[in-house]
Amino acid sequence: MAVFSPRAALVLAALLTPTSLHAEGEAACARDVLVAGSMQRQAIEQLEGGGEDEASLCRVWRRHVETMRRIAGVYGRCLSGPERTERLTQVQTSEKEFSGLLRSRCRGM
Repeated sequence: MAVFSPRAALVLAALLTPTSLHAEGEAACARDVLVAGSMQRQAIEQLEGGGEDEASLCRVWRRHVETMRRIAGVYGRCLSGPERTERLTQVQTSEKEFSGLLRSRCRGM
């Protein structure tokens, strides 16, 4: 049985921790990306449903903007390469478009 000094144990723990944290981070990101994709589909469905009047339409748009911001955070943190660029562009473009609609059509609502 090997005996480690306290210092050796700390060094070993420091070397092992980043790997285990990386694996946990990958699992969390995989889950988060799946959830974000589902949130994106739901947000699009809600947009397609629209609203009964201008006020309800503005509420749908506000929710959409907040959802796109949350999704962008996940995609920015968890994806890489062309997939990251493509998905981030989609959600950021949508967020900007609907933010513009909110500014122009939903003042005071």
